[in-house]
Amino acid sequence: MAKNLEDMSRDELLAMKADVDRAIASLDDRRRAEARAAAEKAARELGFSLDELTATQKKSGKKNPAKYRNPEDPRQTWSGRGRQPAWFKEAIANGKDASDFEI
Repeated sequence: MAKNLEDMSRDELLAMKADVDRAIASLDDRRRAEARAAAEKAARELGFSLDELTATQKKSGKKNPAKYRNPEDPRQTWSGRGRQPAWFKEAIANGKDASDFEI
């Protein structure tokens, strides 16, 4: 089975590469299926289904209320969490106080 890669044409090398890529993908699929089967078996032994254990909980969808408002454009608000919006950063850099923007 050992082939001298130096003696192969570009087309032969590309065909071999495609075969290797397919073989790797097939191996990954088989291993993933084996892992899932093992996980399902372990979950069943403990009285659960794998879907019960891996289901993600939905977020409440609740957003933090706005704490600051841009006086130049009242549609722009910020809750005070996460990265500061550009308008807020710019105003603070220009010497304004955060309390000037509180709602």
